[in-house]
Amino acid sequence: MLSKVSAGDQATIKAAFWDIFDLSGLQEGDDKEIEPGQGLVTCIQARIDAFADTWGGRYPAAVKSLLTDRAALTTYLRFPVEHHKRIRHSNFIERTFGETRRRVKVIGRLPGETSCVSLVWAVLDRASRGWRGWRGFTMTSKGLRTLQDLRRALLAPPSRIHPTTTPATDSTPETAAA
Repeated sequence: MLSKVSAGDQATIKAAFWDIFDLSGLQEGDDKEIEPGQGLVTCIQARIDAFADTWGGRYPAAVKSLLTDRAALTTYLRFPVEHHKRIRHSNFIERTFGETRRRVKVIGRLPGETSCVSLVWAVLDRASRGWRGWRGFTMTSKGLRTLQDLRRALLAPPSRIHPTTTPATDSTPETAAA
């Protein structure tokens, strides 16, 4: 985004961009902090819109790149706050992909889809065990509950208790004659 901004405004734009994602002092009401999830994403999306209103006239190409990537920029906000610093960029994920590539090079060629999936699963499983401790992730009970809720929402979205049905038209002979 900074490549689309004049050199004189780059420091100001950069500071304004990082202010969008600054969560310190962000509260929803009654001095209650906003919980990770859709509420936090909505709040940051509003900040992105305010940034776009401020800078869109002067730097439309920079603002367009921000608005195009807004969903990807806010994905990490659904996870526990203590994880935000580690998962807001892709370096962590790229390291895992690099490990997968390194192991595949040693094998040369995988005999089938099952062996490929098994290898990827093993790499991800080993990486996830390391994430909990020495890689900077703290797993609090609140964070674990949030992750479980996210997993549950992704795997089995809630269904309606009372499904909406369209009312059946009354097709009795009396109403048809009227």
